[in-house]
Amino acid sequence: MSSDQQYSVKATQFFQSEKVRTSNRLNGIGEYYFSQKLREIDDLNKQGKNIINLGIGSPDLPPHPDVIRVLQEESAKNNVHGYQSYRGSPVLRKAMSEWYKKWYGVTLDPETEILPLIGSKEGLVHICMTYLNAGDKVLVPNPGYPTYRSAVMLAGGKCLEYKLLQRYNYMPDLDLLEKSNLSKVKMMFVNYPQMPTGQLPTRELFERIVAFGRKHNILIVHDNPYSFILNNHPMSLLNVEGAKEIVIELNSLSKSHNMAGWRIGMLCGAKERINDVLRFKSNMDSGMFLPLQLAAAKALTLDQGWHDRVNEVYHERRKKVFELLKILKCRFSKDQAGLFVWAKVTSSDYQGKEKEHPLGKGGVLSDEVLYKANVFITPGGIFGSAGNNYIRISLCAAEDKLDEAIKRVRIALNNHVTNNEKHS
Repeated sequence: MSSDQQYSVKATQFFQSEKVRTSNRLNGIGEYYFSQKLREIDDLNKQGKNIINLGIGSPDLPPHPDVIRVLQEESAKNNVHGYQSYRGSPVLRKAMSEWYKKWYGVTLDPETEILPLIGSKEGLVHICMTYLNAGDKVLVPNPGYPTYRSAVMLAGGKCLEYKLLQRYNYMPDLDLLEKSNLSKVKMMFVNYPQMPTGQLPTRELFERIVAFGRKHNILIVHDNPYSFILNNHPMSLLNVEGAKEIVIELNSLSKSHNMAGWRIGMLCGAKERINDVLRFKSNMDSGMFLPLQLAAAKALTLDQGWHDRVNEVYHERRKKVFELLKILKCRFSKDQAGLFVWAKVTSSDYQGKEKEHPLGKGGVLSDEVLYKANVFITPGGIFGSAGNNYIRISLCAAEDKLDEAIKRVRIALNNHVTNNEKHS
């Protein structure tokens, strides 16, 4: 046996030994769906498939030129490359406070009620690790962002799903939740505009959520990254009177300012909540690169015209997505907000097949479109069982790519119909 073979055998024995097995907190948590899928798409592309990716909400448009200019100018300075404050730059916190006041009508003390984050996704984990003990229960939406579930489980908590149904406009049935045992429920995740359904909130919904949290002493975590995309009336849950007593809100520049890769988010809430989370976060990282923070502060000063121009692009793209969904025989609302379109699979072509697919009809359709048309769309089932009969299509693709996707899908479906007729 060669030395390389001996090393391979010993390495295998080491990684399979009892002492180095993964921790129990990873039980039931797989690799993030899109992490796996992007690898598969990369493999397909290596085979020459040239996949059009309509699955992921990563903005393809650039940030405002002034934002990039600030990053360039600040990065060229000699005194900006050291460790930064764990609380973030005062310049950024002040910009975040003014942004919340301008757009949401919410007053936040920049010194005590805002904590900049390295993307709001990390904030979800920080909050769970800060507040949850083993066995604590958390209400999570179904369908909803998968990271809510994984963050709860990583912290040792237990997920209690509440379904969001189309017939109730994807809003939680708080009356039904009232009838359940909430004694061990410590937190509740909510997200409006909702992802993946695109449902907009109402003032009444936000008021009821705050009242629900206060009545049952449940910490409400509101994830709010989509409020500026195809939405003329951005709302914050913190705008409800008394909300700071019971609400932590996460926000982000990823979608609203085309800065997903910059990883800049924020956590907003009462001073006590900020201090609680900082106790955990300050042990996990050492702050953000200062030029990134200063560029983000510039982004937060952009006016209505910036958002209008971005939304004009998304509006035109959404028309193309509607066209694609009609070809796929899906039913959808035209009143959705956010970077995606959520649609129900209605074609009888998949009748019976959904029982064999872990993600239902949406999974069957997604696979068919990927392998027959070389177009990737997201199966709704990855967001929870309530999404099994749905798909989600991203608006983060240029119109020419959407036109090509429409062409490919139309050809693939025509071939499918022709083949069925031959076999009938």
